[in-house]
Amino acid sequence: MKSIRKKKKGMLILEDGTKYNALSFGHQKSTSGEIVFNTAMTGYTESLTDPSYNSQILVFTYPMIGNYGVPPNSLSKKERIHKFYESNKIHVSGLVVTYYSNHPYHYSMSKSLSEWLCENRVPGLYNIDCRSIAKKLRNNGGSALGKIFIDDDISFYDPSKYNLASKVSIKEKITYGDGEYKIILVDFGLKNNIIRCLLKRNCTLIRVPWNYDFNKEKYDGLLLSNGPGNPTIYKKPIESIRIAMRREKPIFGICLGNQLLGIAAGGSTYRLLHAHRGHNQPVMSLDNGKSFVTSQNHGYVLDYSSLLSKGWRVFFKNLNDNTCEGIIHNNKPFFSVQFHPEASGGPTDTDFLFDMFIDIIIKKRQK
Repeated sequence: MKSIRKKKKGMLILEDGTKYNALSFGHQKSTSGEIVFNTAMTGYTESLTDPSYNSQILVFTYPMIGNYGVPPNSLSKKERIHKFYESNKIHVSGLVVTYYSNHPYHYSMSKSLSEWLCENRVPGLYNIDCRSIAKKLRNNGGSALGKIFIDDDISFYDPSKYNLASKVSIKEKITYGDGEYKIILVDFGLKNNIIRCLLKRNCTLIRVPWNYDFNKEKYDGLLLSNGPGNPTIYKKPIESIRIAMRREKPIFGICLGNQLLGIAAGGSTYRLLHAHRGHNQPVMSLDNGKSFVTSQNHGYVLDYSSLLSKGWRVFFKNLNDNTCEGIIHNNKPFFSVQFHPEASGGPTDTDFLFDMFIDIIIKKRQK
């Protein structure tokens, strides 16, 4: 196993001028993006390959990262998706950790985290107090524009102004499985574990690009995936969702998909004062009063008051700030959640929502 190169200095610079001196690992280049944090103790492989983190510089608050290396990049022959990753590459623009473990060990590892970052041309910084950065970010809406400076300066980049789904979505339709229930998966930055969760439930999955006209397809259910960016940018898919709602086929939205469904229903979104990041966000179902711990990464949220007069109700609320974590229609087979029921990494408390989606499809078929 290769060791980390000779220690090289780097710096994390925030848009407000705050600077953090650091050491560099991974690819030796400067980069910029939206700085966000994650509270997970494990699962850095899954997080780094999550397309929702595209154009973001990810700060891990857990003190040691990289200790179990990186698993092999292999495909499941049956499912044709990566076994250990949430997509086929790293999507973050940069990585910031307190302590980088230069001598990892795990029986299934194939390389070190630094080697993997180099392969994907992603820079990393370590020897930084990441918890202090997280506190600063939390008081700034959960994120801030920033850059990793190593050798050459670079301009600040604001990803909220761009269509990031066009960068991370597939370009052509892909089919998975041969189950009984035909599901259209609209890929805005789809995580592989959504595919795994549905294949386990006897589904045939038709994965389509973010701007695909899925209304010309025949299907039992429509799933709107997670993804990066500002939800108001995606005007074409929002209009397609409106058309789909008239057909009254079951619809399930996750994260960005939750926001897009809400906007299509006539609602609106706003930027959170304290964004929801990490693997320990508590939510409560307003249908049964049960609470769950969830994985989240978002800075926008639905304004539920804009939907209450349109036949919708709040499905879940966040127990830290009481903001909307999901919506459900009172009479039609539509629901969505802001968190990640598919987890990977993170808690699997809300995996039952995939069962709920299939049950709604079965009931719809029986009518």
